[in-house]
Amino acid sequence: MLGIIGAMDKEIQDLLQDMRDVAERQTGYARYYKGTLHGLPVCLARCGIGKVHAALCAQGMLLTHPEIKAVLNIGVAGALRPELDIGDIVVAQSTVQHDMDTTPIGDPLGMISGPNIVHIPCDPALAALLQKAAEEANLRTMHAAVATGDQFIVGTEKKNYLSDTFDAAACDMEGGAIAQCCYEMNVPYAAIRAISDTRDGDGREYMEKALIACAQEQKLVRHFLPLYAAWEEKRNG
Repeated sequence: MLGIIGAMDKEIQDLLQDMRDVAERQTGYARYYKGTLHGLPVCLARCGIGKVHAALCAQGMLLTHPEIKAVLNIGVAGALRPELDIGDIVVAQSTVQHDMDTTPIGDPLGMISGPNIVHIPCDPALAALLQKAAEEANLRTMHAAVATGDQFIVGTEKKNYLSDTFDAAACDMEGGAIAQCCYEMNVPYAAIRAISDTRDGDGREYMEKALIACAQEQKLVRHFLPLYAAWEEKRNG
């Protein structure tokens, strides 16, 4: 089974409409949909906005469904690089929590205490499948880090800072938390982010363009699913 997590209803709505034999449940704010998606067993979830909602949802998903073999986090993000346009896809190479800061006691900026890591790597095999799916779907992509924090980032100065400091291409509010959960539970993790607001954009641009970005990331998932099914079958022997 594949776990798929999006923060908002609009980030998963097209996929949910494609699902069959759906069993729905809600735990706290997280809403889970278990069923089949284009023939593949999945648990699709709407986690809510922010790192706490994201972590609660991911942990709940993995504890309730131990049959999940990998987690794919989908959604939209703000661009940190000028070459990224609305609807372009960032296939995450790693995630970093830019608002994690214990530098006063000598730690690197962004280091997660416990695992003692700054950049949590995404599964390279899943990232390669996502890249292949994007090519099949004729989507423009970039393979790079995604920075997560409990902030909606606007302003070129702040975005340049995140790009320069963490070598990240996009910023979101959930991915780093889901990645940390999967990393600590030893579950393969991958993420895609469709650009909903450009580097020089603002909240208004996001409000106007988010649905375009949502359609693009869900389009990519549809192309990814058969590739994932073949990969999972091969991995299981």
